[in-house]
Amino acid sequence: MTMAGNLRKVTGRVGGLRRVARLTRRRVRVDLSHPARSPLGSAVVNCVTYQDGVREAGDDLLDSVRRVRRSGDGFVWLGLHEPTDEEFAGIAELFDLHPLAVEDAIEAHQRPKVERYGETLFAVFKTVCYVEHEELTATSEVVHTGEIMVFVGQDFVVTVRHGRHGSLGPLREELESDPQQLAKGPSAVLHAVADHVVDEYLNATDAVQADIEQVETDVFAEDGARVDPGRIYQLKRELLELKRAVVPLGRPLLDLAGRPMRVVDPEIQAYFRDVSDHLLRATEQIAAFDELLNSILQAHLAQVTVAQNEDMRKITAWAAVIAVPTMVCGVYGMNFDHMPELHWRYGYGLVIAVISVACLVLYRGFRRNGWL
Repeated sequence: MTMAGNLRKVTGRVGGLRRVARLTRRRVRVDLSHPARSPLGSAVVNCVTYQDGVREAGDDLLDSVRRVRRSGDGFVWLGLHEPTDEEFAGIAELFDLHPLAVEDAIEAHQRPKVERYGETLFAVFKTVCYVEHEELTATSEVVHTGEIMVFVGQDFVVTVRHGRHGSLGPLREELESDPQQLAKGPSAVLHAVADHVVDEYLNATDAVQADIEQVETDVFAEDGARVDPGRIYQLKRELLELKRAVVPLGRPLLDLAGRPMRVVDPEIQAYFRDVSDHLLRATEQIAAFDELLNSILQAHLAQVTVAQNEDMRKITAWAAVIAVPTMVCGVYGMNFDHMPELHWRYGYGLVIAVISVACLVLYRGFRRNGWL
């Protein structure tokens, strides 16, 4: 490589690190709860250094990384929200993140997974948020999904969040209240994120269960046949969205709990087994809900069929009752001169009496058989 090429490479690296420094100097210590972007217009939510599980003062990412690597102890936790390519370029260079993992973190819409790139672990979690609503309709949004990507190295954690929910601010505060756990290193943050995400799965499934129970009550009510089936289909669609977030995470959690990884503390792996158990509970609940919704839908369709059959029986019974006067009137309406009782003084009354008696007999018969 020529001297000019080396100079361009070094200049590009320095430029990327300077971009990181500018980002963190302006945007550090801005902890968001729900807004889509930082009030300062950046992707950086927070940048904190931890030594022995205790938060250290410092606002500059580069200085923090140098200090941690010089001492060989502690780690840096950088939190981002929906970064752009330009915003993430310097960070990826600073922590030597693999381009494929960086692309996944920026583009989002990834499947839950855990991948190793050299000394760095890359994990993707689908976050779930239950959407509150006064009444479930055929167009109600029940669950909203987002994503959290986590890069874990020996001395750093980079979290990338997508979506308007799933803020890690409360999680950070909870971790900082337990320095002993946080002192176990970046893998403690990874476990906390996984545990937080799975707990939200359980909260969402409990809330969805309330919606399913309400639909079930409505379907089996006295006028259950009039329930809008769109509500049941909507619940099944939203349950499918929840299933796509929850079920694929099972294998990655088992890998984190069982496979030895350099960046995961052995003591933390036991905690991942607990998270895996919680995920299994959520997975089983979703499978049970899916079966229950299928049963509710089948019961609703059966109720609709029964109601339609009852309507058809009523229509048929009334048609049979009405057929008697129709037939008699049709016969006597042919205007023939020679017909029985045509010129009899009491003929009209007799015909009306015969029609009434015949209709009454038919009505009582249908009534007795439950058709009317």
